Amino acid sequence: MKDLMGMMKQAKAMQEKMQGLQAEIAEATATGQAGGGVVSVTLKGTGELVSLDLDASLLKADEKDILEDLIVAAHADAKRKLDAEIQDKTQALTAGLPLPPGMKLPF
Repeated sequence: MKDLMGMMKQAKAMQEKMQGLQAEIAEATATGQAGGGVVSVTLKGTGELVSLDLDASLLKADEKDILEDLIVAAHADAKRKLDAEIQDKTQALTAGLPLPPGMKLPF
C-alpha cells in the first residue's frame, strides 16, 4: 500500500509538471526563415502564426509563385524548430521515468 501511495504522489507531481510544460509550450515561439532571410514566419507553441515579415524586394507581381513558396518554407522551418523545442522540453521533464519504449508525452 505504501508503494501505491508513493506512485500516486509521483503521478500527481508529474501531472502538475505536465500542466506547467503545456503552459510553457503554449507561450513558446519559433521563427523560421526562407530565401536567406527575406521571408520570416513566427509561430506560437500552439501552432498559431503570429507574424509574417516579407522583404520589399519580393513584392513583384511576376514573382508571386516564388513568394508563396518562400512563405511555406519559412512556416515549415518555424514548425520544425518549434517541434524540436517541444520534444526537448518533454524529454527533460520525463527523464528518468520508466516509460515503455516509443511512448511519448504529451499524448
